[in-house]
Amino acid sequence: MIMKKMITHDAIDDYLKFVDENPDAISEEVKLLIKNIVTPTLRRDDIFFDSETLDKCIAFCERWFYPLFPFQKFHYAFVFMYEKENPENVIFRDIFDLMGRGNGKDGYLMPLALFLLSPMYGVFNYNIDIIANGEDQAKDSFEILYDMLEANKKIMRKMFYWNKTVIIGRKTRSRLKYNTSNAKTKDGKKSGMLIFNELHGYEDYKQLNVFTSGFGKVKHARTWTISTNGIVRDGPLDEKIELSMSVLHGEANYLRMFPFICRMKREDVHKPMKKNLETNDPNDIDTTLWEQANPSLRYLPILRSALIFDYYNFLTKPSYKTEFYSKRMNIPMQDHEQALTSWNNILKASYSDVEQKIPRDTYVEPGSSAVVGIDFAQFNDFASVGLLFLKDREYIWQSKTWICGRSKHFCEIKFPFDKYGSTGFMDFEVIDEDYIHEDYLVRWVVDAMRMYRIQKIVLDSHRYQLMKRSFESYGISVESRENPSGMIRMIRINQSVYNIVAPFIEKLFVDGTINIGDSAIMRWAINNTALQIKKDGLLTFEKIEPKLRKNDPFMALVHACQARELLEKKVIQIWM
Repeated sequence: MIMKKMITHDAIDDYLKFVDENPDAISEEVKLLIKNIVTPTLRRDDIFFDSETLDKCIAFCERWFYPLFPFQKFHYAFVFMYEKENPENVIFRDIFDLMGRGNGKDGYLMPLALFLLSPMYGVFNYNIDIIANGEDQAKDSFEILYDMLEANKKIMRKMFYWNKTVIIGRKTRSRLKYNTSNAKTKDGKKSGMLIFNELHGYEDYKQLNVFTSGFGKVKHARTWTISTNGIVRDGPLDEKIELSMSVLHGEANYLRMFPFICRMKREDVHKPMKKNLETNDPNDIDTTLWEQANPSLRYLPILRSALIFDYYNFLTKPSYKTEFYSKRMNIPMQDHEQALTSWNNILKASYSDVEQKIPRDTYVEPGSSAVVGIDFAQFNDFASVGLLFLKDREYIWQSKTWICGRSKHFCEIKFPFDKYGSTGFMDFEVIDEDYIHEDYLVRWVVDAMRMYRIQKIVLDSHRYQLMKRSFESYGISVESRENPSGMIRMIRINQSVYNIVAPFIEKLFVDGTINIGDSAIMRWAINNTALQIKKDGLLTFEKIEPKLRKNDPFMALVHACQARELLEKKVIQIWM
C-alpha cells in the first residue's frame, strides 16, 4: 500500500505541533478546523501548494513589518493552495477570522494584502478592496501599509505607487483601496480579494451585497472576513458563524470556507483569574485559557495586561460584562440585561460600615442646594420623589415613596411593607386609597422648598400635565425657552438620555460617592434595576421583573441626575 504524501511546511508543522503541546490554549473550533478541514486538505493529491511563494511572503512581511506569530504563518500557508488542474482557483475562497479585540487581525492581514500586489505574487490586476462600516475603521487598516511605505520610500517606490487613498503595484497594476459600506454603486467584478473588516457591525446584507455582486471573475478570487464578536445579534456575523460551525463539524464545504474561530467557552472565562482573586498575587494569574479567544496573547504582554485590567473592570462595573465577553472572549451575550451594580455596592451606598450596619449620614444643612427628581408612572402603583444634594464630593439622596395599597398586585409585590416604621423602613407610605394623588408629591416638594434651595424639579412625560397643574397652583413655573429659569423641567426619556446618565450613576456606586442612607426601599429598587444594552450599543434602565419588582424610587434618582450640573455651580459673592 502506497501512502499518500502529505503537504508539509514549517509554517504548518510548527503550528500543528504547538496545538498538540498546548491544547488548553486552542479553541474547540480551531481543533475542529484542524481535524475536519486542515488535515484532510493536507492529504489531498489534487492541490498545488506554492511553498516557494509562501516563503517569499513570510520573508517580505517580516522584513518590512514585524515578526509573524506561528498561527499567522499557519494561516498564510492556506492562501497559497490552488487546484492542481486549474491553478486559477484557490482552495479556500472564503476565509474567516474571529478573534478577540487587540489580537492584530488586520495587523497581519494587511502585510499579506500588500504582498499580493507585488511582482513576487505575480498576479496582474489583482485588486483588493477593504470594506468597513466607517471611514476611520477602513483607513486604520489602509494606514498600516501607508505608514510602512512612507517610512521606506526609497525602496518601496520601485514596487509600488501610493497616495492616501490607493496603493498600486507598479508591475502588476494591482491596486488596493479602502471603502466604506455605505457606498452606493460599488461593483465587485474587478476585485481579486474583498476584505470585510469587523462584520459584527452589520445588521443585514444590504451594504455587503453592493461589493459581492459580480465578484469572482478574477484569478485567485477570495473574500477574507475579520471580526470580533459584537452586540448585534441575528445579523451577518451570526449567520457566518453558524455556517462555519456546520463546516467545522464535517458537513460539505461547498463554499470553500476556512473558518479560524477563536473564542472561549462561557464557563471557562473566570478560571484564569480564580486563584488570583483569592490571593491577590499576580503570579497566580494563568491566562492560557484566554488564548482560545486571543491567540496573540502569549506574544503580546500589552494585550495580556489589557485583558486583566478589563476583567477587573467588568467585575466592578457590570455594564462592561457584555463588552468583555463579546469583544474580548467572543462569547455572545444572549441576555443583554445586567444588574446595575453589585449588591455589595448597594450596601455601601447605605452603610459606612456594611458589617456593623452603621448607616451613612444623609444630613445636609438647611439652605443647601438640591435637585428634585420625580417618578410617577401610574396612579395605582408607585410614586417616588427625592432630593439630590452634593456635599463634599458626595451625592446624597433623600426620598419618599407612596404605594397604592389597593393595587391589584399589591399583595404580590416582593417587599416587606409590614416593616414600615422600623429602622430602614421609614421613607415610604402605603396609601389605602384607589390611587395616589399627585398632590402628595407636590406638597412634599413644596415643604422641601421651604428648607432647601431647590434648583430644578425634574420629571419625565408620564403624568406631566397633572403634575404641572398641581405645581402651578403653588406658583411654581415651568422651564421653557422663554422661561429658562422655570423650576419644572420635563425630560423625554430615550436611549440618548440614558446613555449619558447611566455611566455616571454606575460610577457613583463603584466609587462609593452615592449616599442613600439606610433606605430598604431604595436598596430594593436599585437591585430591581437592570442596565440593558440595546442592539445599537446604547444603555437603558429596565425593571428586571416589570410587574412585581418595582424601581420607581431609583428612577426618581435617575431623573434628578439629569440636572446634577446645577449642584456643581458655585455661588460667587462680589463685595462692592
